[in-house]
Amino acid sequence: MINPKYKRVVLKLSGEALAGAEGFGINPAVIKSIAEQVKEVAELDVEVAVVVGGGNIWRGKIGSEMGMDRANADYMGMLATVMNSLALQDSLEQLGIETRVQTSIEMRQIAEPYIRRRAIRHLEKKRVVIFAAGTGNPYFSTDTTAALRAAEIEAEVILMAKNNVDGVYNADPAKDKNAVKYDQLSYLDVLNEGLEVMDSTASSLCMDNNIPLMVFSLMEKGNIKRAVMGESLGTIVRGK
Repeated sequence: MINPKYKRVVLKLSGEALAGAEGFGINPAVIKSIAEQVKEVAELDVEVAVVVGGGNIWRGKIGSEMGMDRANADYMGMLATVMNSLALQDSLEQLGIETRVQTSIEMRQIAEPYIRRRAIRHLEKKRVVIFAAGTGNPYFSTDTTAALRAAEIEAEVILMAKNNVDGVYNADPAKDKNAVKYDQLSYLDVLNEGLEVMDSTASSLCMDNNIPLMVFSLMEKGNIKRAVMGESLGTIVRGK
């Protein structure tokens, strides 16, 4: 058996990925499919950490545009990520995969507080760790959370699994049939061209810490395993 290319990864899932075609809430069939793909990777002895967004339930930006205090709106978004994380934890544990949810905002009755050393120890014991509640601070996205946690736990790559696109394009492929997909990019390219891969804070953090990013489609079953095995998939973003 060929060994995986990466031994410790951060998997970034958008909240919308959990909603499926409905676009809102949590689709049980979709979350089960994601859990099965994560199980495939965990059974390769790859250490897997997951960051899930909350856009299927609430977006802080929308609340802010409605006139809500931005910090309060963002905190609501953090709670949405906790709901998604608990749902994913339940699906993984039904498949026999030991999982821990760690939150940046303390809620000890339902999850552990985020402690870097404890997270690394869980990973070493081959438990899947799900990082919830963002960074615990308003004005920061879950993309930034993925970049920050990847740096903290010394992950080898961030796997950004998308539910509506199979890589990074120079334009929206849903609107522009002539949109061109990139095979490789640098973070400077992403920042200079304003490509909507991650927000600029997350991109800068990855660039400064030399963390590669792989953007690929979640919709094709088995893609997470293919990414971990090092197959050419989607778009790779690296260094400067």
